[in-house]
Amino acid sequence: MFAGVVHAPFDIRYEEMPTPLPKENEVRVKVKYTGICGSDVPRVNGNACHFFPNVLGHEFSGIVDMIGSSVTFVKPGDRVAGIPLVPCMECEDCRNGNYSLCKHYSFIGSRQQGSFAEYVTVPEQNVFRFDDDVSYLKGALFEPSSVALHGLLCADFCAGKSLIVLGCGMIGLFTIQWGRILGAAKIAAVNRSRGKLPLAQRMGAECTVSTLDETYYDSLMQYTDGKGFDYVIDCTGSVESMKESFRLAANKAHICMVGTPKEQISFSVREWEQMNRKEFLLTGSWMSYSAPFPGKEWTMTADHFHAGDLMLDDQMIDRVIPLSRIREAFELYQTPGQVKGKILIDSES
Repeated sequence: MFAGVVHAPFDIRYEEMPTPLPKENEVRVKVKYTGICGSDVPRVNGNACHFFPNVLGHEFSGIVDMIGSSVTFVKPGDRVAGIPLVPCMECEDCRNGNYSLCKHYSFIGSRQQGSFAEYVTVPEQNVFRFDDDVSYLKGALFEPSSVALHGLLCADFCAGKSLIVLGCGMIGLFTIQWGRILGAAKIAAVNRSRGKLPLAQRMGAECTVSTLDETYYDSLMQYTDGKGFDYVIDCTGSVESMKESFRLAANKAHICMVGTPKEQISFSVREWEQMNRKEFLLTGSWMSYSAPFPGKEWTMTADHFHAGDLMLDDQMIDRVIPLSRIREAFELYQTPGQVKGKILIDSES
């Protein structure tokens, strides 16, 4: 088969390698699409790759084409989304259903061969079947959708409250949609680039503002009658945005940090004191899993893609690039602002 193989920083090659065969508890998936995740970019265009050579890719869809001797849950021909986390299932966190917190995990597409390839083999528990009316493009977005939903669940989200989402990338856009589906009374979205705001509105945000607007904070406060937001979800990981989440929070709010920070962050006494004075709850969110594995984040994604109220807008996708041109795909990320949405790799062209 052919795959996109990382050999060194800034060195990903389209080359031939042995087609894997499934072990007795594994299935082989003929890959359709794989999304390039933000975590993939520094593994190719930086020093974050665990080892070389390596085949990345973990946001994928495809069709089961071969199964191991002990596999009973799926069969050849099943349409599936990949579940990248491979928890140990034995540690205390796994026994408590906190699979994302497993310290002995493997991960498809970083610690073992991923889906930037024509075929990938994974444990049977690591594929999620979806209906024929759910496209393979949507199948490749199960993982980012489940990450967004997990963040809201970590924040103990409940209906009838106000929600603000900071950052309108793929995770942010799915978070907006989940807020709408779960019954948020008010939804606002903040993004630096104004170009994403009409898309955020189509996803369900009633109030959308750019941080480039001098009056953006006043507009958001007016939207909440001066109270601030009951739920604040940061999907950026930027220092500026993480600090702003404290200022936008209402009294007794819930704040969840979904975005991964990339630099050191410090708070002034006045900034940090907002946690005391507002008595808000601050939590993090890591990956997208709950019991029973892989969790309701995944079953709800399947259900709502099927129902149609969880949407994939054309503008969420920047472009689809053949696997044979995977080097070009990662070169696009070397120019800031050139990538406007999710890039998907097509393993069949």
